Amino acid sequence: MNKISLENKKILVTGAAGFIGSNLCKRILNEVKSAQVIGIDNMNDYYDVSLKNYRLDELLKYDKFTFIKGSIADKSLIDEAFGKYNFDVVVNLAAQAGVRYSITNPDAYIESNLIGFYNILEACRHSYDDGKKGVEHLVYASSSSVYGSNKKVPYSTDDKVDNPVSLYAATKKSNELLAHAYSKLYDIPSTGLRFFTVYGPAGRPDMAYFGFTNKLRNGDKIQIFNYGNCKRDFTFVDDIVEGIMRVMQGAPEKLTGEDGLPVPPYAVYNIGNSNPENLLNFVDILQQELISAGVLPDDYDFEAHKELVPMQPGDVPVTYADTSALERDYGFKPSTSLRDGLRAFAKWYKEFYM
Repeated sequence: MNKISLENKKILVTGAAGFIGSNLCKRILNEVKSAQVIGIDNMNDYYDVSLKNYRLDELLKYDKFTFIKGSIADKSLIDEAFGKYNFDVVVNLAAQAGVRYSITNPDAYIESNLIGFYNILEACRHSYDDGKKGVEHLVYASSSSVYGSNKKVPYSTDDKVDNPVSLYAATKKSNELLAHAYSKLYDIPSTGLRFFTVYGPAGRPDMAYFGFTNKLRNGDKIQIFNYGNCKRDFTFVDDIVEGIMRVMQGAPEKLTGEDGLPVPPYAVYNIGNSNPENLLNFVDILQQELISAGVLPDDYDFEAHKELVPMQPGDVPVTYADTSALERDYGFKPSTSLRDGLRAFAKWYKEFYM
């Protein structure tokens, strides 16, 4: 592994006003005072833009943060940014997320997740033109959804993932394939990270825990899919950010194969809690923490607001990460308990919305 110091580096984070992106930017800016962070985000309205503005306002307080508003699908914008800043490390977190939205709005996924990612790869490739040092490491977001309906658990990065059950999953698998080809052809060190159900304060409102909270507050019913027989490897956002920070600083090594050609400096890791929780248990802890934080009254009637319904198209019954490779190579294993994570979310929700 090639060790990379983030000191005095120019770091591009796409999706900087997003949930994971904003937390990563903040972490870098707080810990690596000499690093310059350039964030790109198109600030789209897939969910409440006021949340994105809130996260962005936090980042704009830092002198070493520069914001570019735009889409990674805009090739000239990306090429211009790479030309101006000569990025040392690139973290691509910009993507159209969500399984269900991909069924009704496929265009958004092709534009951001395929064309956008291609633009990033091309810009990384040309960062080496004319003998320049170029990008030292490209880190990008993949997803646990690439495992589709794999029956073997826990999910390992050694498993075959050729059967996606949603367009979203197919675009994320495509990212890994494209990155592999570019690593092989142009010797670009790249690492893909398969995230498992990320949650936490100022998260995405389309995620179950956030949507449930909004509905319960409004007195609406929440729908629990697959009659509650779903298990998810819920991963707290701080654990995800810790994983990304470590991975950024350790790039796959550039090696030459027996054929005299580059061995692709390419890797993929799972980042998950390796502890799948039953959805009903998850909802139970969430309601306790919402009462404790004062988001809901002590006498709230949860049973009257719960509805067990069948599985949704594109969903899978279980996600479960094998994180042994991440542990082995980076000495890190996510460990925040669901109760601690949901407590942090409930407290934030109370402050932000009430």
